Amino acid sequence: MGVQASNVTFAPWRWVIGSDMNDADDVRAVLAGDVDAYARLVDRYYDRCARYAVRMLGNRDDAEDALQATFLRAYRALARYKEQDKFSAWLYRILVNQCRSVAARRNHRDKVFIREEALLLNAPDRDRMWSGEDEEFVQRVLAELDPLLREAFVLKYIEELSYEEMATLTGVGISALKMRVKRACDRLRDRWERIKDE
Repeated sequence: MGVQASNVTFAPWRWVIGSDMNDADDVRAVLAGDVDAYARLVDRYYDRCARYAVRMLGNRDDAEDALQATFLRAYRALARYKEQDKFSAWLYRILVNQCRSVAARRNHRDKVFIREEALLLNAPDRDRMWSGEDEEFVQRVLAELDPLLREAFVLKYIEELSYEEMATLTGVGISALKMRVKRACDRLRDRWERIKDE
């Protein structure tokens, strides 16, 4: 359920929203040398990028590394951005790739997804999908998932993207994404059943 404002619907958890009209103006201003315009873009998207990075990477340091790399790469590639694309989707593709890179680099570290409850509480998000116990359970199970399954689940059920949007962002086919989401849901369901039976 979104809030209607000047013919643009803003829905909680949606990544691709209607601020792209201002984005195009800000991108043109940055390319013309206005550094403050880039600061506006960063301010506009930082919280949403941070929420995704924290949920995917599980600790603030790795999330911050991915965020810094994302905004730096976006700045350097801004001249290649095409206005017919949504800036938010273009930026998010960079973020998804940076999270993958950071996760691959830290592969040797333990696979704990969320180490501190405070990390989740401090992660920017407007609405929680689950109550406290459910949130903790989902985070624990997500920690056990293969990164590609976790990515698909977070994009579909946390960020609430359509499969078409997910395919655009990840470069993965829709049928493969549906399979990943299904596998992630099956694992969540299996774990839930086992915990209920204990």
